[in-house]
Amino acid sequence: MSVAKKLASQTAVYGISSIVGRVLTYLLVPVYTARFAAADYGIVTGLYAYVSFLNVVFTYGLETTFFRFANRAGADRQELYNRVLSLLLVSSVVLSGLLAWQAEALLQLLGLPAGHERYVLWLALVLGLDAVAAIPFAQLRLRNQARRFASIRMASIVLNVALNMFFIVACPDILAGKYLTALQPLVARLYDPSIGVGYVFLANLAASAFTLLLLAPELLQLRFRLSVAPLRPLLTYAYPIMLMGMAGMVNETLDRIMLPSWLPEGFYPGKSSLTAVGIYGACYKLSIFMQLVIQAFRYAAEPFFFSQSSEKNSPATFAMVLKWFTLCCAVIFVGVSLNLEILGEQFLKRAEYREGIAVVPVLLLANLFLGVYWNLSVWFKLTDKTYIGTYIGAAGAVLTIALNFLLIPVLGYMGSAIATLACYFMMAAVCWWLGERHFPVPYPVARLLGWLALASGVVALGWFVPVSGYWLRQGWHLALCAGFVGLIVLIEKPQRVLGK
Repeated sequence: MSVAKKLASQTAVYGISSIVGRVLTYLLVPVYTARFAAADYGIVTGLYAYVSFLNVVFTYGLETTFFRFANRAGADRQELYNRVLSLLLVSSVVLSGLLAWQAEALLQLLGLPAGHERYVLWLALVLGLDAVAAIPFAQLRLRNQARRFASIRMASIVLNVALNMFFIVACPDILAGKYLTALQPLVARLYDPSIGVGYVFLANLAASAFTLLLLAPELLQLRFRLSVAPLRPLLTYAYPIMLMGMAGMVNETLDRIMLPSWLPEGFYPGKSSLTAVGIYGACYKLSIFMQLVIQAFRYAAEPFFFSQSSEKNSPATFAMVLKWFTLCCAVIFVGVSLNLEILGEQFLKRAEYREGIAVVPVLLLANLFLGVYWNLSVWFKLTDKTYIGTYIGAAGAVLTIALNFLLIPVLGYMGSAIATLACYFMMAAVCWWLGERHFPVPYPVARLLGWLALASGVVALGWFVPVSGYWLRQGWHLALCAGFVGLIVLIEKPQRVLGK
């Protein structure tokens, strides 16, 4: 099997859990936008923005570190597993306890309404459980047990979705007498209407606990080892990755945190800042198609890149991978951007959410460049210069903060979307420029930039060329999508790669 086929097959298996699972979760968006006002959904969006930061703190770069040290010659993988997981167990208990203890103070710090301390408690437990699960999942990836990895992820996501549907849809409807009225006494004991959007967090907590239960065979392999000296080189490698991850979270989620603070009062007439956060957060979900591909690719690519690093033709392999990754993402960018009218109607049920749909193409392109950056970042991971990633991420964070500060008061959440695009483009460009000097790879940069420029032009044609009539407009968009895909197939001839 060629390296292209091998990576594609592993990405496909990991993608089952990522893509199918995320799609199931994505199907909750119309539920949330139908059942919750944008201001209530803004609480969910805001808290999960902070969770993204804390996820990085809870794992502090040990997942990538585990891969790097496990692939070194003579590495005792089981002993490494014992030490890394033991450290995460202890730190997760400590950090979750601190968050739960300071729940009230954290709500005030985050500027969220009082009385939701239990939300913070539940999310603190989620963070701890997910951090502990990270290394067993990494062990599965290291052993190429993609099917077990995917099945556990899927089971957890299905439970999460089922609990969301039960508490957010079924319980209120049964109590309202819409169906299954015989179950009203039972539902009245199980369901507390005052929890409201908190059931989103409770469902997540139950799914995280279920994940650890399914990982019991891997967890039982643990032999507790906690001593400072063997951990010192691991932490030295890991802390720049953690800082890089923190900077990445600034770039990814700061907009949803800063919108309430930097959005001028009355910028969106009749809407509070939390409502704007809810609208932006819901529209951000429509960029999920790009995020799915990036996440599935990363699960397969990180161990793949490390395993290929010693091969003679690895630079050519890395260049080929980036090329086809970028072209696939360009197709997604065009396809989703030109079908937002349909997607918006189906998934953003309340009209107030669809007011922000113009940010989606910008966010899709931004996430495409983030995926390109993850491809390019292989050079500093393979050369053990992870501090370079910290510097690049920090530069991106500074740019993100500056542009959000400048653009939110002028453009609202569109300013946040533009800041995200500028940040990820800059990070990809700087990473490529530095990589050319430290770890040269023959990336077809000019060719790929040409394809992305063409993709952007196709999207602009679809958005700005007026076509009256709903079905005529959809036909025009379909023709543009088909033409773009056909041009890629005609010029790049993907069958040549798959046939190697």
